[in-house]
Amino acid sequence: MTASVAAAAAVASIAALSALVPALPQTVTNGASVLGTLSAPSLSLTGVDGIVSWGANTVSNYNPYLTDFSSGRQGPTYNFNIARGFISPDGVNRSSILINGAFPGPTIEANWGDTITVNVCNQITGPEEGTSLHWHGLLQKTSPWFDGVPAVEQCPIAPGTCMTYSFLADVYGTSWYHSHYSAQYSAGVAGAMIIHGPCQEQYEYDVGPILLSDWYHQTYEQIVDEVMASPPNPLPPFSDSNLINGKMSLDCAQFPNKAEQCTSNAGLSKFQFHSGKRHRLRLINSGAEGIQRFTIDGHKMRVIANDFVPVEPYTTDMVTLGVGQRTDVIVQGTGPPNSTFWMRSDLSPTCDTASHPYALAAIYYEHADTNSVPNTTATPYDDSKCGNDDLSLTTPYYKFSPTKDPAVTQDLTITAHTNDSNVFLFYVNNQTFRADYNAPILPLAVAGNLSLPDPDWQVHNFGTNASVRLVVYNTFVASHPMHLHGHNFNVLAEGFGTWDGTVTHPRNTQRRDVQLVQGGSPENPAYLVLQYDTDNPGTWPFHCHIAWHVSAGLYINTVEQDVLLKERRLPAVVDKTCRAWNAYTAAHVVDEIDSGEKRRFARDFSLG
Repeated sequence: MTASVAAAAAVASIAALSALVPALPQTVTNGASVLGTLSAPSLSLTGVDGIVSWGANTVSNYNPYLTDFSSGRQGPTYNFNIARGFISPDGVNRSSILINGAFPGPTIEANWGDTITVNVCNQITGPEEGTSLHWHGLLQKTSPWFDGVPAVEQCPIAPGTCMTYSFLADVYGTSWYHSHYSAQYSAGVAGAMIIHGPCQEQYEYDVGPILLSDWYHQTYEQIVDEVMASPPNPLPPFSDSNLINGKMSLDCAQFPNKAEQCTSNAGLSKFQFHSGKRHRLRLINSGAEGIQRFTIDGHKMRVIANDFVPVEPYTTDMVTLGVGQRTDVIVQGTGPPNSTFWMRSDLSPTCDTASHPYALAAIYYEHADTNSVPNTTATPYDDSKCGNDDLSLTTPYYKFSPTKDPAVTQDLTITAHTNDSNVFLFYVNNQTFRADYNAPILPLAVAGNLSLPDPDWQVHNFGTNASVRLVVYNTFVASHPMHLHGHNFNVLAEGFGTWDGTVTHPRNTQRRDVQLVQGGSPENPAYLVLQYDTDNPGTWPFHCHIAWHVSAGLYINTVEQDVLLKERRLPAVVDKTCRAWNAYTAAHVVDEIDSGEKRRFARDFSLG
């Protein structure tokens, strides 16, 4: 079955309805969130407080790679309370972990150059667990301790305590924030983060964030257990549904074991378009595992940014997004004023395992009946590649050539197998990652402890080298969205076999903060070649963004500019958070000890 035929079949159960009137209210499906409803506000074209006036005619003056903010304008302050709650995004009621009772979490908005403050309180009970928030894609050049990774930059936020994050909006565009504690974000701890700034093309409407996420009815702890304890060749977990802005209807007849928890026709997301106008859509893959293929029936998309990197605009029918990736597109409103169209996002039929992979949302033009059912045809697409668009298609809007001869080149080979205790793990250069939440690496490094002898911490210290090239070889059958914190990297090359040194667009390579390395084999590994300047003293994770793969150890820590790093001065909140966590763990047994791995496996981690 082709992707378009299967998607058409998925529409059948929805199209059988006489109108798109949801059976559940928004408060039941998504709590306090208004995303996915026609009452969700469009984003301002002039930023927060109406002070951004950059347009296409001035964008050349705002190269993010050459702009350095020594201090930002005091921007917005957010208060986040993280707690358990019940929601039914697809009609199946399940316990989740929510921010301010909303799924997706509240959207953060700021202007480029603002200082953002977020007060995060951990109110998770029944049972209690730690938490933290990572501000995905921000460089954190002035605040590496607020990157939000427990065991690396901070201790987890202990139950019943709070932590204040304060950081600079040092790049602009579309991103998201999410928990970096275990696989917790897949339970709902995630939201969009929009940094307003210039744009190389004009548009009349900013539709806002469109979060695409696979969704699971099991808890994240259950899934991690299954992945790590299913030797010798564990199948990836099947997602139960796929969501657009936290919504997608399911047919409860397909879930007889959940009959008491399930409501059919829970509701779909809806969006407003305007005939003859240009609309900016901010696409975000906020899922746990799957590759998303995004299309809009009868419309083309003009790509203007990948992650936080503006690109030379180009037109496409379909956008591919690995976990953690973002793409901004401009869509011309070519439909008549009374028309309706389907928006679609498919979990890749070739690359993913999903029980119900096809997500739908309805687009209504200004005079359309907002309860009518679209009757439009899916856009066919090529689903044969479990990777991003070819590198030859994309060049950054601002030229930033990689250093011709990097100071250091590091080969990283990804393998996966069970250890002597029959626990499934991922390895990078024959070492799996395991961290200590009570001893984060950054505070140790700032204090001058740079030896960090524990091999389980997977620390690669690049010293004072000015640039680093990472050559990633993947021998595992599945692809990995590889994410580097603290940087946008140059993507030099990708392919299969052994890299021959050829660079795609050597004068202006693709740049972003997440890139898919395709699945390979020991005999024919896939490769991905990345490079970045070490201009950000800190300890920066480099890891696969599939939640279960991080849980199983596919992760390293990079240390850069260690001499300058020792000159950093940690704010008091870092020590305060660790003292609270240490006091909590002294009185409670904590199951999770890093971003995913389980304490009961700790004695089982051995190479074998």
